[in-house]
Amino acid sequence: AGELAKQLSERIGKIMQDRQSLSINSGDTSISKSKQLDYAVPPSTISSLSSGTVVGLVADTPNQKIELKAFHSAIQNDHEALKKEDESHVPIPIIRQVDNEMVQQNFLLIKEEVKSIVENEIDRMMSDPELAHLVLEAP
Repeated sequence: AGELAKQLSERIGKIMQDRQSLSINSGDTSISKSKQLDYAVPPSTISSLSSGTVVGLVADTPNQKIELKAFHSAIQNDHEALKKEDESHVPIPIIRQVDNEMVQQNFLLIKEEVKSIVENEIDRMMSDPELAHLVLEAP
């Protein structure tokens, strides 16, 4: 089983499960029943789920307890409706052509603006006695 399946199985947790074993020998047959703590959903089960199957775990709060936190479901798509929706999509119009050089120039401009904002904020904090201690000096 995959690492993700193992992590999810461990996160869902373990539950007490009933076990039963049958022993047969030449003179006797015995059935033993026991309880064993085991994964509620083993990794092998999770890794063998079909496409569209969803499993998860929801969190609760102290004020709103949720008894059944784990869930297991399947997504059922209306393929005909999805096909119609796909066919009705209109391509996004091209407003203007953008090349790599324009993107790079815009990136550098934004980078300089961010640097300026950070420098201004550090200067502001250093001039305020209540905030100056929050600024760490570079080694």
